[in-house]
Amino acid sequence: MSEVASPDWEVLEIGALDEWRAHHGGFDAARSRDGRRIVDHELAAQYIGLSANALVPGEEAGYWHTHSRIEELYVFLSGRGQMALDDEVVEVGPGSVVRVGQNVLRTWRALPDSDGELRWLCIRGGGEPLPEFPDDSRRDPDRPMPW
Repeated sequence: MSEVASPDWEVLEIGALDEWRAHHGGFDAARSRDGRRIVDHELAAQYIGLSANALVPGEEAGYWHTHSRIEELYVFLSGRGQMALDDEVVEVGPGSVVRVGQNVLRTWRALPDSDGELRWLCIRGGGEPLPEFPDDSRRDPDRPMPW
């Protein structure tokens, strides 16, 4: 793991997709497992949470959970699996993006016949709804490109 930082930005290398399974982590020791990395615990993130996850074929979360304040976005990168969302089950794989709002029960699994590990990013956010268009940005057209 390498890290570069300044007071207002950070870079953390979490490794290639095929290296994610080797990481053992979680929100605390009781909820840690192989293939989970809580990236925002390693960075000074304040408003966005991120975990990098990998399950071997046939492995499942083993629990249901819901959030009362947090919205999650699951971005699937490789493998094949399923997510259960309340009473529905959806198929997921590379390119699937699943938004899960507050108070929705969810769990997931890698299909037993998946051609490899089910790998995904889970992005957590809370707070105020985002505007349709970012309304706090500004451009600097006079600044030259650094390359």
